[in-house]
Amino acid sequence: MSLTLPFVLVLGITVWAVVRYLNIRLWGAVLIGLFGFYLANTFLAPVIDGTARSGVDVINNTQQK
Repeated sequence: MSLTLPFVLVLGITVWAVVRYLNIRLWGAVLIGLFGFYLANTFLAPVIDGTARSGVDVINNTQQK
């Protein structure tokens, strides 16, 4: 049986856990999110996207050979 989760759902749960359990203020999490939107408009966006996809593929063990 295979279970797939959208990457944005995993990130959302992670952010919630960080805010809840590591005592990060909500404004700090919002600031990190805005920084992510800024990075999406730079030359680093394809590198970040590729790295995130590779990480998800490794975790899901769906890496193509």
